[in-house]
Amino acid sequence: MTSRTSRPPVRIPCLLGPTASGKTAAALALAARHPVEIIGVDSALVYREMDIGTAKPTAEERAVAPHYLIDIIDPTAAYSAEEFRTDTLRLVGEISARGKLPLLVGGTMLYYKALTQGLSDLPGADPDIRAQLDAEAARDGWPALHARLTTVDPITAARLAPNDSQRIQRALEIFMLSGQAMSALLAAPARVDEAAAQWQFVPIALEPSDRSVLHARIEKRFDAMLAGGFVDEVKTLRARGDLTPDMPSMRCVGYRQVWKYLDGAVDYDTMRDKGVFATRQLCKRQLTWLRSMTERVVVDCCDPEALARMPDLIEELV
Repeated sequence: MTSRTSRPPVRIPCLLGPTASGKTAAALALAARHPVEIIGVDSALVYREMDIGTAKPTAEERAVAPHYLIDIIDPTAAYSAEEFRTDTLRLVGEISARGKLPLLVGGTMLYYKALTQGLSDLPGADPDIRAQLDAEAARDGWPALHARLTTVDPITAARLAPNDSQRIQRALEIFMLSGQAMSALLAAPARVDEAAAQWQFVPIALEPSDRSVLHARIEKRFDAMLAGGFVDEVKTLRARGDLTPDMPSMRCVGYRQVWKYLDGAVDYDTMRDKGVFATRQLCKRQLTWLRSMTERVVVDCCDPEALARMPDLIEELV
């Protein structure tokens, strides 16, 4: 259904990019010139008490412009793409009503897809089914559940590693609740509504012309996180006693590797190398998402002049 309003949609800039591509610096450069308010598009920044390993904007950076969808839930909780869409549409309306420019910044492409393309009709989480699947995995192992998924949803199973517990569990949960494969439900037309019709989200993608430059940044930043107290941050989280390594918060890149190190499963150097590798893999997935968005405006994040040009580019686009 299309909007009945006669007014054209308001253009909202969305600064997207892989990890370590310079999104925060680019956003703050624009904030120095324009009255913007920043909405995070990041599934890790939503968690409180997780600052170092998420590369969360500092208090000084957040003082430059208001930031939203940061530090909004406890690490024991979960935050869905549907909640992100609802919160973001509300925030965009409120910020615009104040005469400010909403600026979306982040790299969680699933959130952006939900915002701009709507949501598929997937059933919600069921604690009883999840507990049942956890018990079966503890007895038989996640590869056995992956094999079961292959029989009911081979398309989803083919793209998941046999030990990808979180995604295997979710795919089996959806099948058990709906009787349909998750891949089939995702292929169906997404639900759309009038809530987003008044906005036109404009994706501006920070992408590397030379991926090795981004890889070097990732390695340098992960080492800086370790030097800045990342291991102690995870120690503090573990000491709460209410977190487990299977929770979405503790499955964030970096946190799961440090957790295993603190369990004694790997040594420090191995943890560091696995953390860097996992971050690079995340970067690769983010770039794959971005390159599927043909409407995006690409900015080379390896170009030392790119940051200086970002405010002018955003002004032109909106």
